[in-house]
Amino acid sequence: MYGSGPSGGGSQRGPASKVELRVECQRLAKKDEFSKSDPCAVIFMQGRKNKSWTEIGRTENIQNCHDPKFAKCFTVDYYFEEVQRVKVEIYDIDNATPKLTDDDFLGMVECNLGEIVSRNPFTSPLKKKNGKDYGTSAITIRSEEVRTGGEMAYMHFAAKKLDNKDFMGKSDPVMEIHKAGQDGSWQVTHRTEVIKDTLNPTWRPFELPVHTMCSGDKDKNIKFVVYDWDSDGSHDLIGDFETTINKLCSQEQTSYPCINPKKVGKKKYQNSGTVQVLEFKLFKRPSFLEFIYGGLQINFTVGIDFTASNGNPSSSNSLHYINPYQPNQYQQAIRAVGNVCQDYDTDKLFPVLGFGARVPPANEVSFEFPVNFNPQNPYCAGIDGVLQAYQNCIQNITLYGPTNVAPIIYHVARFAEAAQKEEGTKGPCAYFILLLLTDGAISDMDNTAKAVVYASGLPMSLIIVGVGEADFAAMNFLDGDEGRLKDRDGHPVLRDIVQFVPFRDFKNASPEELAACVLAEVPQQVVQYYGMRKLLPKPRPTQ
Repeated sequence: MYGSGPSGGGSQRGPASKVELRVECQRLAKKDEFSKSDPCAVIFMQGRKNKSWTEIGRTENIQNCHDPKFAKCFTVDYYFEEVQRVKVEIYDIDNATPKLTDDDFLGMVECNLGEIVSRNPFTSPLKKKNGKDYGTSAITIRSEEVRTGGEMAYMHFAAKKLDNKDFMGKSDPVMEIHKAGQDGSWQVTHRTEVIKDTLNPTWRPFELPVHTMCSGDKDKNIKFVVYDWDSDGSHDLIGDFETTINKLCSQEQTSYPCINPKKVGKKKYQNSGTVQVLEFKLFKRPSFLEFIYGGLQINFTVGIDFTASNGNPSSSNSLHYINPYQPNQYQQAIRAVGNVCQDYDTDKLFPVLGFGARVPPANEVSFEFPVNFNPQNPYCAGIDGVLQAYQNCIQNITLYGPTNVAPIIYHVARFAEAAQKEEGTKGPCAYFILLLLTDGAISDMDNTAKAVVYASGLPMSLIIVGVGEADFAAMNFLDGDEGRLKDRDGHPVLRDIVQFVPFRDFKNASPEELAACVLAEVPQQVVQYYGMRKLLPKPRPTQ
């Protein structure tokens, strides 16, 4: 997702390096009347040519905290020979919408990446938008070169007999992993989920790059800190311990005493509980390109909304109006995303499905019909063929409704399921991307959520592009912006497979920028899927 950021611009040379950026803030302003602020950092980089700012990512949202140390980091390309402008904005997040204008602004800093690298750690007062200092608020940005290797650590921890920090009930334990910084500070690199009301928690397994934990030095100390989480942000320290990657790998010690420094020396004090290492192992995660080199095919399917809310196609105000001089938003999105995906599909034959229209010859409403009207062969030759079939379809159907999208998701999922069944003998062969274009709120949201949960266990990703000016706030539910997506029965997604963007955000951008945004997470989703299935890329064919 974070990749190279908006550093494109025609140059063919590679970056001098990749650097990891970590953000901390101090003394943030209080915006909430009855509690502390809930800060989130948003990082932008400026493009080489047009000088516009492009968001490259957001940290997690930390509740009730005026001195946050964000665990989420950002990897960006570093070019020694360029002035690369970086901007970090801090917001008090008050709702689940992605619009920053809905949240309270807590300050910003704008600087060069070269300054961050050379003044590591880079510190600066946070500024108001008029350039004046935002009180005494400050920001610290730390940078570190990302070295190649790709080694990952898989970890699973539990704890036993932790100190009880709550007068009523039991502690709510959360554990953080800290790495030692070059300046002697400790930096948060991971924070587990909170386990409520227990002194014997078992946290979910998780993975971290070895570089993130210890800068690649497996004998360098890392710190594990256990807190009793409090909703007001005043988390109580239970205890901590230090160890190294090599010691964890050796499994000579599988239980570590949690020590609270304030209690050391007190009569009969031994520890504040123990942390159990249930599993710890190192592995190398294959890259997306290794799967492509091994013959993985990316199968691209288009799903198009033909509901009446798009407007009468014969009217120039319709979202489906075919203007011979200017492609509509549906056509632009298909071209932009399809141009990228077609390079990874050898036969370049793409199925195109429509939903929400009355379809000839029976004139019945369908939510899963081939746009070329050929159920036996719904494939179109190349992106030009897709656009031709779309234009012909518009002239032969009646827009209707409602906006039910679950049938098309299940349609593609059936092919992904068939590919999954072949993985045991053939290895990773096919991965499916569904580009879903819609103009409004989804009518069958419960069924759609269930379909997404089902598809999350298959070799499949879902890209949703919102066309027109409708309110797409509900889409954030599918995109995971409101937390981990679950279906109505409480089953969670196995991995994040949905990326949603409103087309209107790219009206003044190039098609390449739209494609880059909606496809940015696909390589990571591919790698996550095959990692979940414990499948390695097939060997690269010899020439």
